[in-house]
Amino acid sequence: MSARTPTPWPLVALFTAGYLAAYLLPTTVGRLDAGLPLSATQAGAVGSVLLLSSASAGFLLASRVDRFGPRRLARAGLLLAAVGYGTAALSSAVPLVVAGAIVGGFGSGTATAVAATGIAGRHDPHRVTTLGLLGVSGLAGALYLTIPHLGPAHGVPLAAIACTAVLALSLTGRLPARTPAAHTPGTAAAPLPHRRSGLLLAGAMLFWSLAQNSLWGVSGRIGLTQAGLTEVEVGAVFAVALGAGLLGTVGAGALGPRLGRALPIGVGTALIAGCIALSAAATDLTSFAAGEIAWNTLYPVVLSYVIGLAASMDPRGRWAVLVGSASSLGTACGPLTGSLLSARAGYPAMGTVLAVGLLLIGVPMTLVALRPRRTTRIVEIPVLETPVTEIPAAAGHYAEIPVVEISVPPVPAVDNAVVEIPLGGVPAQREAYGTAGPRHTAATVSAPGPVTV
Repeated sequence: MSARTPTPWPLVALFTAGYLAAYLLPTTVGRLDAGLPLSATQAGAVGSVLLLSSASAGFLLASRVDRFGPRRLARAGLLLAAVGYGTAALSSAVPLVVAGAIVGGFGSGTATAVAATGIAGRHDPHRVTTLGLLGVSGLAGALYLTIPHLGPAHGVPLAAIACTAVLALSLTGRLPARTPAAHTPGTAAAPLPHRRSGLLLAGAMLFWSLAQNSLWGVSGRIGLTQAGLTEVEVGAVFAVALGAGLLGTVGAGALGPRLGRALPIGVGTALIAGCIALSAAATDLTSFAAGEIAWNTLYPVVLSYVIGLAASMDPRGRWAVLVGSASSLGTACGPLTGSLLSARAGYPAMGTVLAVGLLLIGVPMTLVALRPRRTTRIVEIPVLETPVTEIPAAAGHYAEIPVVEISVPPVPAVDNAVVEIPLGGVPAQREAYGTAGPRHTAATVSAPGPVTV
């Protein structure tokens, strides 16, 4: 029975630091409007620019994490986030605030790209994703309860994001300097697998996030103006909703892949559509709280399965980064879309439009999750450099097994792909044995059919 894989806390910290800006967007934009000479539309534009910068970093770095190395790129991204958000927090000059938001957003996107790439290469990407969502949801919930007590300054939420980046920076020393793919000849330029499914999922995810954040951007106004709640009541509903999001994340982690991915994504998206329609049409505390809490419970569950689906489509994490960047792009456009729809048609009609759109978007996402994919199989073949009779009987495992990754083109199932693997080891008569047994040389062969060595 194999031991459970250790939790990659540096990846969880990177995930949390990268996504925190999007989670704190409502309070960040609201405080920019109140603390600086900006209108509500201008403050919303600053928030959109921040998220667009984050998305652009993901699109730019999707296939370059291996080239630069996770450790170096993560440190650069976190430093950019700390400097950018810190500058925006400490400055009252609008140009500096905007510039800081752009730099900080690019840093957040860089950290997210490294995290997504690392999570995709894990044996259990869904588990690590749920831990990251749990971290960012818990931290955002705590900040939503704390920030109102720290004064009305516009820089409080921005400073919180900068401090989170600094704390995550202390864990980057445990990230690898280079990924295994970066050392393998010919793998850096490998084409993206499952292009049609990946593009379909990325496009659907853009509109999926846009619909979610169209409501999120105007939820406060729905509670205050249409449901007739006070600011304290709206804040309490949001705090409880984020707490419910924690429960949803824990539930997703406990459920894992038992139900597959298609059922949680398809059914979850349909339920979210109903929650959005309910929340947008709310006229009292009960309906508003029910819609917001149920929605925030389901949202991280579906998101974790979508990220896991994207990670399964490419072990190097490129689709995970691209899908995440498409999600950030939709998040950036959401508040403006929600404001325009609600201004022209009213909140209930806006909720109906978003709900119908989500139902339509859920169809291609579910189809991508249902489609069987022939993923690359990694097979480790131990090749003995000494006769079997010379292996000590007490040897329980093999130490220091170098791995070589060789990409073999697809072959018909009836034929065997024969691969000649040169082994440059030490002759058997010169091999030194220790208590862990003899050294071996392993070859990693990626092929869809049988392999004979």
